[in-house]
Amino acid sequence: MNLELALRMTEAALRQAIREGASISVAVVDEGGNLVSFQRMDGAEISGPALAAGKAYTSVALRRDTADVARHLARGGELAGLPRERFVAVGGGIPLWADYGEGERVVGGVGVSGGSVAQDVVCAEAAAVVWRTR
Repeated sequence: MNLELALRMTEAALRQAIREGASISVAVVDEGGNLVSFQRMDGAEISGPALAAGKAYTSVALRRDTADVARHLARGGELAGLPRERFVAVGGGIPLWADYGEGERVVGGVGVSGGSVAQDVVCAEAAAVVWRTR
């Protein structure tokens, strides 16, 4: 993950948000969950910055889309009891995978918040496409 690529990813998410009619915040993090790029559209929700970064972090830490996390956090789920301070279990976070010869590993994540969950997911996917086609 580098800044130039992360900026292209955030721009792709913003372009998709405009098509969706949503005002979003988008965050791209590296493999350690550290923020590399962040943008917030005019009029985006006040909670968006924290949620977008949280979704990106969660996708890296748990190596899965945040849309899949909620059911695993429920009582009896494999992630039940996980502290929820930094983890966001709402769709819009996607891990970014890369193959380094010893199998795939997560090297970053993207998180989007501010639209409906469906809009957040579509915008995050637009950013992830930039990663996959780099």
